Amino acid sequence: VQLQASGGGLVQAGGSLTLSCAASESILSFITVGWYRQAPGKQRELVASIIKGGARNYKDSVKGRFTISRDDAKNTVYLQMNSLKPEDTALYYCNARQNLASANSWGQGTQVTVSS
Repeated sequence: VQLQASGGGLVQAGGSLTLSCAASESILSFITVGWYRQAPGKQRELVASIIKGGARNYKDSVKGRFTISRDDAKNTVYLQMNSLKPEDTALYYCNARQNLASANSWGQGTQVTVSS
């Protein structure tokens, strides 16, 4: 599957952004879809994911501020980010995994910059 991420930008602290990840095929049966981020000099980390069956996982620092959702009719995963903080600044990647035997698929990344 090919993933196309979009929606990043520059926003002031306290602002909001919505990221979109469009998949080239149906992700309805994928075991996991989600968003990761990588700040300069840091490792890539999981931000939010949806597991097959609907359970959602969030990084502790974004709980209550970020919401992951999906539109299976559009093969798209979203990340609604509210109350953004400067520490949320990073390159955000969407991720999808079809099954346990498949490799992770990654989008190209979209930059989110939060100014103080």
